[in-house]
Amino acid sequence: MTWLDPQPFIRGVAWLDQGRPVRADPADLGRLPWHTAVRAELPIGVRLEFATDGARAVEIHYRSSPDAGGSTTRLPDCFALWERTGPVGETLVDPTEEGMVTLPLPKDLSKGSDRWIVYPPETRSPLVLGVRAIGGSLAPAPEQPRWLVHGDSITEGWWSTRPAHSWPARAGRLLGLDTVNLGYAGSAHGEPAIAEQLSTLSADAVTLAFGTNCWSEVPYSPAQLYETVRTFLAVVRQGHPLTPLLVVSPVLRPAAENARNRLGATFAHLRTALEQAVRDRIDGTSGRAGGDGGAAGPRNLEGLPGAERGDRHLALLPGREVLGPQQLTDGVHPDDEGHAALASAVADALRSLRPQGIQAR
Repeated sequence: MTWLDPQPFIRGVAWLDQGRPVRADPADLGRLPWHTAVRAELPIGVRLEFATDGARAVEIHYRSSPDAGGSTTRLPDCFALWERTGPVGETLVDPTEEGMVTLPLPKDLSKGSDRWIVYPPETRSPLVLGVRAIGGSLAPAPEQPRWLVHGDSITEGWWSTRPAHSWPARAGRLLGLDTVNLGYAGSAHGEPAIAEQLSTLSADAVTLAFGTNCWSEVPYSPAQLYETVRTFLAVVRQGHPLTPLLVVSPVLRPAAENARNRLGATFAHLRTALEQAVRDRIDGTSGRAGGDGGAAGPRNLEGLPGAERGDRHLALLPGREVLGPQQLTDGVHPDDEGHAALASAVADALRSLRPQGIQAR
């Protein structure tokens, strides 16, 4: 069977850099924080999706890079086969710079799915060179509405045991969306350059889930975060004026909820300021977040195009009550159960924002 061009099969792609999927605009890296640019090289959430007619297996030809930290170079690479409703199987192969992997498909395809999903190992940034069927034929799965998801390490999927278990991957499968994961571990402080890049990408839905790293890594005050969120939303809306947009405020962080950073803000203060900025954008008013994260009287959102009329395509999911402490592996990042709970909450919020479903452009 002839090798097929993999590009029509690959999903979750934001940009390509010399044929390799990347998660930041390769022509605009100079304006990004160094750590964001490094994380953007990892193909988080990039996967293959296909339909098949009578195939017994799918074979993938790929080239890998050593993972940045070198911490997993002795572990086998895991290629996971899923259908939308759940896992089908995993195939483990020894790490190699270039190789092929064969993934068996269920024998009784009449009971299977018309959309098969392959999640490659992410840490070694595999570049898929070709795909082919064994004993049948393959075709790219039908395109789905495109969902951009921006956030930090929680959005990247930290402490989920598999790429398919991260909350963006889970929610995307629940809703039938093409999830584009733009989570950057250690980053996501509301950088305007990231907002500009988001505004240039085509999207049928957008979700923003940042703020966790604004407490200690790069400490913010409530007033600073309030204005940052206002500006970030305004820039994203320049490219997506009517796109359904969901903001998820930071989930529970027990050790930081009532602890003050060097600017005197607790984690709870920052969450309140972020949520107020979103609510004010929805209502078309502003409250000037104070030192306690509260508001100091409404006024018009001058200078932000369209904001003075309110934003009926914007919604807020308060993150504080979504997870319990038992669902946090290290007090910050969810475990698999926590990622599943967050995915369910996000999926419900997106359904409420667009009850008729998110439609492709």
